[in-house]
Amino acid sequence: MGVLSLKLFYTKGGVAEVTPSLAEAEADVQSLVEGAMEAMLGVRFLASEYSTGPAHGGRIDSLGLDENGAPVIVEYKRATDPGVINQGLFYMAWLVDHRTEFQALVRERLGTTAASQVLWSTPRLICIAGDFTRYDLHAVREHSRSIDLVRYRLYGEHHIALETVAASVLGRTKAPTRIRRVGAAGTLPAQRAPQAVAYLASAVDALLLGLGDDVKKVRRQQYDAYQRLRNFACVTPRQDKLLVYLKATPAAVDLVPGFTRDVTGVGHHGTGDLEVRLRSEEDVERAVELFRLSYAAA
Repeated sequence: MGVLSLKLFYTKGGVAEVTPSLAEAEADVQSLVEGAMEAMLGVRFLASEYSTGPAHGGRIDSLGLDENGAPVIVEYKRATDPGVINQGLFYMAWLVDHRTEFQALVRERLGTTAASQVLWSTPRLICIAGDFTRYDLHAVREHSRSIDLVRYRLYGEHHIALETVAASVLGRTKAPTRIRRVGAAGTLPAQRAPQAVAYLASAVDALLLGLGDDVKKVRRQQYDAYQRLRNFACVTPRQDKLLVYLKATPAAVDLVPGFTRDVTGVGHHGTGDLEVRLRSEEDVERAVELFRLSYAAA
């Protein structure tokens, strides 16, 4: 694996390249990420160096809970370590066998509601390292667990870059060959609304999953989330439309009444402050650029 291709330049008083570097110690990377885990990974921090007990004999670098309520293990390596995935899966097995203990931790740190909504169907492993081997990348793509391999680089004293280099892809469906017209004049006929909404949902599913090889789909009772490291879209069906909540910044978008809405501070299922309402194939087509914008921001 090569180093990050990003080049960063300092331009005040001349132009000088800021060269990437690795941390002096694994703990330095861990400290940086744990200090801003929600902003960097979309994960609420729960615990550091969590002991798995004398029988298991290990310490999980970081424990957290993601935006959809899935348990998250984060393991760090300063440079390249061919054992990082196996180590993480070792801890994952312990976590799945100790659900009550994890939920007690969530209850203590985040409250009763969060503890009651832990999503055990998709626990996640995020490995952050200086680099990974080609065998690591192949293993992740073949594995049935949710695993993200994230490469880091430090730029000077105040910048860290994170790049997802491989992710296990769960929840993918076959994309339809085209979006079928579901109604005239941008509406859904009342007698066919449920079937039409279902078809729109299938088309949107294919579009969102097709944005990148690192996209994963997570099903919750109230919505379907599409995530990279963080959610970038949450889809909720209604009787006559689809509601899609995106991570795109509403202020950066020209809002169109009846199509897009700023829901910052407004209660809704899923995550994201930009609501997109889809009632027809035309709506889906004009939402594609918003999907891409949100994907890029995640």
